[in-house]
Amino acid sequence: MSLKNKLNRLKPHLSLGEGVGKTEVSPNREGKVEIPFLERWQNEQVSPFFFDGTYCFIREVRFPLSHKHGHYQFADFLKAINLWNETHIKHPLSAQGFNGADLFFFDTETTGLGGGVGNTIFLLGYASVQGDHLLLRQHLLPNPGAEIPLYQSFLEKVNYKTLVTYNGKAFDWPQVQTRHTLVRDHVPKLPAFGHFDLFHAARRLWKHKLERLKLSIVEKEVLGIERTDDIPGYLAPMIYYDFIENKNPEGILGVMKHNEIDILSLVTLYTHLTFQLCGVDQAQTRMESYEVGRWFDALGEKQKAKEVLTNLMDHHDLTSCKAKLTLAYQYKKENNWQTARKLFEEITTSDSDEKMLLESYLELAKIHEHRIKNIELAIDYCYKAIDLLKIVQIPKISGDQSPEQFQKRLKRLEKKLLNELH
Repeated sequence: MSLKNKLNRLKPHLSLGEGVGKTEVSPNREGKVEIPFLERWQNEQVSPFFFDGTYCFIREVRFPLSHKHGHYQFADFLKAINLWNETHIKHPLSAQGFNGADLFFFDTETTGLGGGVGNTIFLLGYASVQGDHLLLRQHLLPNPGAEIPLYQSFLEKVNYKTLVTYNGKAFDWPQVQTRHTLVRDHVPKLPAFGHFDLFHAARRLWKHKLERLKLSIVEKEVLGIERTDDIPGYLAPMIYYDFIENKNPEGILGVMKHNEIDILSLVTLYTHLTFQLCGVDQAQTRMESYEVGRWFDALGEKQKAKEVLTNLMDHHDLTSCKAKLTLAYQYKKENNWQTARKLFEEITTSDSDEKMLLESYLELAKIHEHRIKNIELAIDYCYKAIDLLKIVQIPKISGDQSPEQFQKRLKRLEKKLLNELH
């Protein structure tokens, strides 16, 4: 029978939407619990955890801090924590006040991608620094009725300040909360974690060069991690359903290895993001630096944004123009009109794209009309914008940058100039 047919046959038995069923462990004649393929599990550092009449599996693996995953050793993660504690930058990923052991790198595997109680988490995995090593622990659900020992084993030792995930705010942790409601009378409460979601950081820094931001793509293109013989995530539910039926651990061990790489990659990704944000990554590209500066600007860290973006202004490339445009708007907000004007003017004589050129013409028209009181130059910049719009089509322009709005502005300025002349 194919995995697909097994999946379809098992689905009705695996929907737990109406509560958690309870599967009692059946002892043998000697009163001992028989766990299929126990020796194979033990060879893979997996042990049963017994609770409430049934059991789950726990796998523990320790990695020395010298272990390299991608471009970084795990010891570099501790350097990243030190960087945050040495700086006063306010940032959503800042670990200021934390030590390495406070962060909890977390990922799950589930029977589907949807939310709600019909989607079961069958693997909870996490890693944290423990002394001189990184401890990876995974909790596997051996059957649908074993969620009580699964969450008991997971929650009884949790003592961390901040969860680190990849899209975990939208999926992993809400799903844990949903499943926990079904067993909350039998297991410890969920802790109130802080949360670093690295997906949003990856999107900010690398959306300019990556069409898709799946963790496996970020691993390969940014972190230097190459997966070999990895089980694709979309096959994990089918492999789990097959494991439920035949109890053979071979397939599900592959899923656990996939989950392990996901978790270890979170450590590497957090390290890399920190080095980028703190400006110590020697291989950081100019475009990455620009995205870092723009992020600081969006956060209101104006001085840090100026520091990062100003360092990009000494070239005549597109990145330099982007940095100047961001800084020009920042100076405009600060009412530093002369510096803003200078930057907008530099953009109009540099290798900027048409959209930045149009924005700069508009801002220069505004500055010359309202601040410098030079109506003739304001009119000149309107004409330049109108001429530009005649020869190129610029997508996603705002309303006041449309040809109609520039014509309206031009007529008003010409009328204003006539009034001044009379």
